[in-house]
Amino acid sequence: MSTELPPSIDPAAGARWGRSIPAQSPWLHEEVARRMEERLQWMVIQPASWVHWAPLRGGVQAHALLAKRYPKSECFVLEGSAECAQATHKLIAPDWWSPARWAGPRLHFEVPAEPVQMLWANMALHMAPDPMALIARWHQLLAVDGFLMFSCLGPDTLREIRSLYGAMGWAPPAHEFTDMHDWGDMLVASGFAEPVMDMERITLSFTSPQTLLEELRGLGRNLHQARFQGLRGRQWREQLHAQIASRLGGQGEGTRLHLTFEIIYGHAFKPQPRLTIRPESSVSLEEMRQSLRKVKKNASNF
Repeated sequence: MSTELPPSIDPAAGARWGRSIPAQSPWLHEEVARRMEERLQWMVIQPASWVHWAPLRGGVQAHALLAKRYPKSECFVLEGSAECAQATHKLIAPDWWSPARWAGPRLHFEVPAEPVQMLWANMALHMAPDPMALIARWHQLLAVDGFLMFSCLGPDTLREIRSLYGAMGWAPPAHEFTDMHDWGDMLVASGFAEPVMDMERITLSFTSPQTLLEELRGLGRNLHQARFQGLRGRQWREQLHAQIASRLGGQGEGTRLHLTFEIIYGHAFKPQPRLTIRPESSVSLEEMRQSLRKVKKNASNF
């Protein structure tokens, strides 16, 4: 299993994206989080504590749904930077005068001292420059028999835009997204067990190329190593708008533009650590001396 999936991400660009602070969680991320939260009804485990991974991008509105489902569970919010953590705190932490601040489990903005029973990571994995390292970090934060719930974009995402860029001979519009079967293999390789993967395609429609591109800018950035590195001009932008209007929509005035997103859902458990049996055995020096004395005694009897 390659540790470089997805192989097309520029680590420096990924790091810059991780440090940026969005004004709000993208609408699509909130919708995916809502759908993923509904899947928790099938989980038997009621976590005493859980981690909300990067909710500022993954969905701050979804945090209220999760807190309602697990009202007695302590939550640890982990963001990629102190600035993101401060922004998230302002959005989801109860006011000092609110009864919710003093009743029920506390909300923490720090790494838990003890492993947790659930880790929730919505729409984060496909933007990770080193996904295997991120999965290993999640595995470390979970207690034995705890579970991971995550979602991310799949390879069919933006297929219309990718086709357009390919036909025009332009550099890739986005980095490559990993297939759900590869994610399952990577989970197992990282120590998770019983991964269950699922996917669905969501088609969004837009009234104009401008609104479509504005939505994409809120969802992420092009982290492809082979992306166009310079600045585009106004003429290229007008050409892009025209191509989107002609290729992503139908015929006639008022036709809406359509764009596909493949959403991957997954969950997996952290099993008991495997017992490692060492092929070699060891004996103490005294045991070795006693063994040699027996050999000499037996030899003298002949």
